[in-house]
Amino acid sequence: MASVYKVLPLNYKDKVLTVAIADPSHMGAADDLRNLLSLNEVVVWLAQPDAMEEVLKKCYMGKEESLVDLIKQLESNTDFAGARGGPASIDLESMMELAESAPVRKLINMVFLMGIKDRASDIHFEPFEDEYKLRMKCDGVLYELVPPPRQLANAISSRIKVMSNLDITERRLPQDGRIELTVGGTRIDMRVSILPTLFGESIVIRVLDKSNVNLSLDNTGMPKHLVDQFREVIAKPNGIVLVTGPTGSGKTTTLYAALSELNIIEEKIITTEDPVEYEIEGLIQCQINHEIGLNFASALRAILRQDPDKILVGEIRDLETAQIAVQASLTGHIVFSTLHTNDAPSTITRMRDMGLEPFLITATVEAILAQRLVRKICANCREPFNPSPDLLMELELTPETAAGHSFFYGRGCEKCNNSGYKGRMAIHELLIMNDTLRDEISKGSSTDDLRMVAIAQGMETLRECGLRGINAGLTTIEEIVRETIVDH
Repeated sequence: MASVYKVLPLNYKDKVLTVAIADPSHMGAADDLRNLLSLNEVVVWLAQPDAMEEVLKKCYMGKEESLVDLIKQLESNTDFAGARGGPASIDLESMMELAESAPVRKLINMVFLMGIKDRASDIHFEPFEDEYKLRMKCDGVLYELVPPPRQLANAISSRIKVMSNLDITERRLPQDGRIELTVGGTRIDMRVSILPTLFGESIVIRVLDKSNVNLSLDNTGMPKHLVDQFREVIAKPNGIVLVTGPTGSGKTTTLYAALSELNIIEEKIITTEDPVEYEIEGLIQCQINHEIGLNFASALRAILRQDPDKILVGEIRDLETAQIAVQASLTGHIVFSTLHTNDAPSTITRMRDMGLEPFLITATVEAILAQRLVRKICANCREPFNPSPDLLMELELTPETAAGHSFFYGRGCEKCNNSGYKGRMAIHELLIMNDTLRDEISKGSSTDDLRMVAIAQGMETLRECGLRGINAGLTTIEEIVRETIVDH
């Protein structure tokens, strides 16, 4: 914690901790330490940055504690021996005592800081009959960590509930909360979801690192010609622009990047989201609340009375939302939204299946951007290789057609936790509406027909975009095969 927060503890008495800090802009660390360590007060003294660096090295060199060491200590700790407790028996006092105990706080703090350091998107605490799993999702894939002792399940869930201001006595209903931390001057937002299961409470924490978001279309990984085409579309005065893909494919980030570029003083931009993931200066953001009946459709109706120029609807989930979005675009607004579909052409079919009239689709939809996130090869251990004919077949290539292509893989090293992958990149498919496509939609053409027409009109498919990534040595055949469908 001292190395992550760049603080040095100087004195501790009566739950008051005195620390030295080198950077005055990191004063938020005091609040975090008070919250994480359950202190009454944190007194901060300023120190010279150079001297601070030196003393931190001197005090902590070689003393880094690992998760393995901490869990060994917890397993041998007799205080937790009888803590297992079934769902029916809860002694509130002992539960609070366990939740506030130093080993449990230390374990959760370490897991949180590891998740932030490794840029994890989610942290999972999962209770089973005989074990308690701890997993982290990095670059879209879950990795298992050393499991904490099973008897700590209740203490861990109670501690997380305390940190996210939830009811620790409620163990029958799902609960949602949030924890806000400021690590190294960066605000980290943690969304907590608690679900009662057969063997205890399953907890998933979504980690939203505000410093990780580069809100510019140039940083979305789109090729330059696609960025130019997309910029032309979003600059139009009215119409609907859709971004599609599965959950966690970066749709919201792409739309935020588009809105950030359009965010000028002369125009009013309003968003309705579930939930609001990132707060952006200059945008009016409205959060959905299903408990009181505030859904996308009702929020969108209210937004239209707020004199907006550009609107973002988090997701088009039903016909009612789709119809209001269409009406908004017909009355001179540009509407951005997302849908969960496999690729750009199948979005048209999905909208028809929702019950939207083809003439309304052709009149309003200006462009559909499909995207996926694929893992990038670790730059530290990247090596060229010759794929087998079977592996090439998965990409529908033969050794002859693959002759001009280059292929790479990650050998696995310390920097990428021996996975061969580090970070992710997006692959895209941009369908821009034109008269030929509008005629096909009016005729009621199938998804396959629409895809063939779009390709004939110059659309680059997700798989073609992925092939370019493979050639550039950025990703692997396995990743592209896993994330894209065959084009025909």
